[in-house]
Amino acid sequence: MTEFGFIDSIKTLFAPLPDNGFEGIGDDCSVLSVGGGESLVFTADLLTEGVHFLRTATSPRELGRKSLAVNLSDVAAMGARPVATLLSIALPADAADAWAAEFMLGYRELSEEFGVTLAGGDTTRSLSGLTINVTAIGRAADAHLKRRSDARPGDVIFTAGELGTSGAGLQDILAGRCDTPAAAVHRNPQPQVAEGIWLGSRPEVRAMMDLSDGLASDLKHILDRSGVGAEVAVEQIPAAPGADVRMAACSGEDYKLLLTAAPEARAHRRARELELRGEQADYETILHDIIRRDEQDRNRPVAPLRQAEDAVLVDTTRLNLEESLEALLAAIKERTGR
Repeated sequence: MTEFGFIDSIKTLFAPLPDNGFEGIGDDCSVLSVGGGESLVFTADLLTEGVHFLRTATSPRELGRKSLAVNLSDVAAMGARPVATLLSIALPADAADAWAAEFMLGYRELSEEFGVTLAGGDTTRSLSGLTINVTAIGRAADAHLKRRSDARPGDVIFTAGELGTSGAGLQDILAGRCDTPAAAVHRNPQPQVAEGIWLGSRPEVRAMMDLSDGLASDLKHILDRSGVGAEVAVEQIPAAPGADVRMAACSGEDYKLLLTAAPEARAHRRARELELRGEQADYETILHDIIRRDEQDRNRPVAPLRQAEDAVLVDTTRLNLEESLEALLAAIKERTGR
């Protein structure tokens, strides 16, 4: 059973139980309304030695920061402000004392940077490597919460930064090149907390999540939850320096925010592109044309999220995850000649 198949089986198993006010599984965080127009959001992530990190290639202080960062990224993806965490850690004998103290210093540094309190947790001994579990809690106005299920036909797809640096860094680490700039980025992800809070306040932003598994995989979560398809302009995927399009689309752990925005955002972007080319750009005409074409799209079997003119259509609605990745890679190969 795949990871996502296992998650689906858990959802089915627990569906008959009372939700006690919590929204169900499916977003970066679970949501609990606390009244007064506000909600708390909750997320948990595991990091396991040999699967998510190598202690020989990562300092304890870096690992302390990363353990917290990946959870704060989930909170940011909901448009929420992180307020507290719970930390549980299983320590082998060779990671006690000085190593553990350095780990906690890294965890505290990032906690201080974002004003997050450590509210509790647990520690235990491990006989087979290091395991870290963090639960993060955030708070947001109900009107600012962003979910994966809110994308609409006609939305434009954005990422809040360049992609692929972390994947390139992982390749460097596995090849023994642990001192490269990309390797440092992989070990030290920076959660986009301020960006998430700001995007949460923007009404034109609809669906949002963070990129932990890679664009090719994570975009499909938004599409499935929202019941839409997507047109992806492969040449517009923002590959970071040192990363090709395939790396940008398929590697994970960039922890940039992935979002969709209303047609008005597309009209502004299209107008700016025309102005930069020295062409006439009338915003109202552009917006009218976008809305007209989106109405036509609604008559298709799958209404796309239109990102760009001359886009590549990768319709994944009837494909599983492996087939979806193959379809995207085929499109990349065709457009780049790789």
